[in-house]
Amino acid sequence: MPDDLILINANEVRPPIAPIGLDYLAGAVRRSGRRVGLIDLNLAEDAAKALEAGLRNATPLLVGVSFRNTDDCFWPSGQSFVPGLQGILCCVRRHTDAPVVLGGAGFSVFPRAIVEATGCEFGIAGEGEAVIVRLLDALEAGREPADVPGLVWRPHDGGPCRINPQEYPRPLSLPTARDVADNARYFREGGQVGLETARGCDRHCAYCADPLIKGAIVRGRPPGEVADEAESLLARGVDVLHLCDSEFNADEEHALAVCREFARRGLGERLRWYTYAAVVPFSVELARAMRRAGCVGVNFGTDSASADMLRVYGRRHGKQDIARAVRLCKENGMRVMVDLLLGGPGETPETVRESIGFMKATDPDCVGAALGVRLYPGTPLTRRLRADGGLPNRPGVHVLGGSVGPDAPLLMPVFYISPELGPEPARLVRNIIAEDRRFFPPAAPQQVEDYNYNDNAALCEAIRDGARGAYWDILSRERGR
Repeated sequence: MPDDLILINANEVRPPIAPIGLDYLAGAVRRSGRRVGLIDLNLAEDAAKALEAGLRNATPLLVGVSFRNTDDCFWPSGQSFVPGLQGILCCVRRHTDAPVVLGGAGFSVFPRAIVEATGCEFGIAGEGEAVIVRLLDALEAGREPADVPGLVWRPHDGGPCRINPQEYPRPLSLPTARDVADNARYFREGGQVGLETARGCDRHCAYCADPLIKGAIVRGRPPGEVADEAESLLARGVDVLHLCDSEFNADEEHALAVCREFARRGLGERLRWYTYAAVVPFSVELARAMRRAGCVGVNFGTDSASADMLRVYGRRHGKQDIARAVRLCKENGMRVMVDLLLGGPGETPETVRESIGFMKATDPDCVGAALGVRLYPGTPLTRRLRADGGLPNRPGVHVLGGSVGPDAPLLMPVFYISPELGPEPARLVRNIIAEDRRFFPPAAPQQVEDYNYNDNAALCEAIRDGARGAYWDILSRERGR
């Protein structure tokens, strides 16, 4: 029997990332009694041939395309993936007349702009497990899906594109089978395989789009359900995971409950996992529980060690909180990465020196020194810049793709770098870092290098040689750290 829904993973970034969102979505569709197929371009040698083979003679109600990343989020390359998406959709149109729905994290930040750029019939802004089932029901019944939450759609009367308000179901429950995407193959080929314990982020950082994608309230899954999913992946040979929560400990009590369930089932002895975490709250109890549950690496998004810059970014922690979190990880046998975000409004050479010097003294295993703040619509930082009249055309402010004026969609990558860092901000940061191998320094223009994971030669070679784990950890170990 034909599939009701054909899903396409449009992410072609290398090393590959297993499509966790499509796996959850497909599980929800199957749970509703419908049939679903997957065309995974991230595992295809030839995307056009894979699409042709998957869509040949197919008669689905709907084709769903996942758009995980709009660009590589990396200054100075600023590589946009929108042209690639447009090419995929042109190929889809050649093989089927079924309506197309777009979704995924990247799409959810720019839903109207991407629908207008691609001409697709529908989109899903935010999580889609319940939305996709309701959309399929409406299509089968011949109804206009005007009441489907989170749906981006074009009315039959030709009116303007509409975006329905999102809903964030509570409690959060997701399928655990993980049997649609070929997670075993992803793992064999070195791709990261993820798992979510919760969705949503209540941090309200000035530059971050996560609350726009997953909601501003943290919603945890039942710990037993999370452990069931981990065991399902273990049964497929996947024994290294990356938790895809915005911050694993945004709700520390929930994080503790998940760790206790993992430990109760002995999962900490059978798998290794990495996670993103907030600097606060990060207690001794949580650090110990995470290690017992199998955690081997933590990535803290600290952004800065300057009190002034932390206020600009809307961060809740201070530099002593950073030092304490790093120390607790190291004391409990977990590798630790700290991510700096340099160049925001008000950044100066002095605040850069303060942050880098503090990280050297704090001694995490590695430090990402990203330069340039990617601007997204709807974030506090973008609203502030727009209220100030957009980005001035002066040295030191790097604009890639256009302005941040009131009507600019920002779909093409736009980065802010403080003019106080001078005409060569990357050189400034690299000189302050000097030869410290703990740091992944920013690249100079036309010199995109090892901190950008996309098509990273050193990373891909290490994976071919058998390395598995978070990409930052693999690169750090390759440097002898």
